[in-house]
This record gives sequence, structure tokens and C-alpha cells, in this order.
Amino acid sequence: MDKQRDNDPISANPLDSAPFGYAPQAAQRAALLAELDSAGVELGTYDRLIVDWIAGWDYPTVATIASLIRRAADDQ
Repeated sequence: MDKQRDNDPISANPLDSAPFGYAPQAAQRAALLAELDSAGVELGTYDRLIVDWIAGWDYPTVATIASLIRRAADDQ
């Protein structure tokens, strides 16, 4: 079941290969924050600092982390 959200194409399914593409840092930050919000994760100041840091990583890594958050939240 693939849930569609504003920040798709974040996968709700297990990944067998690295996601392909590019997103600017601001879009990657928005995707991470959207997934954390959808999962009901309350963020503190340091949490947001780390999200900002991760958002600067390469797209395949950020998209995979966002996918993991989505899948973990969907399993609850």
C-alpha cells in the first residue's frame, strides 16, 4: 500500500536499490520534516538542527531515511 503525500516520491515500500534523483536541500528538509510530522514525532531544537544537517546529504540517502520514517510510522 503506497500512501501518497505532498512530499512524494518518498517510497512507502521497502527499497531494493537507491532512489534516483535530486532535490535541493530545502526540499529534502521539507520531506524529512513532513515524514516526522506524519509520524507524530515531536522535535526539539537539537532535533531540528540534525534534520537540517541530514537534509544536506545526497538525495538517495535522504530519500531512504524519509522512507524508513514513513514505513516505521505506517507499521504503528
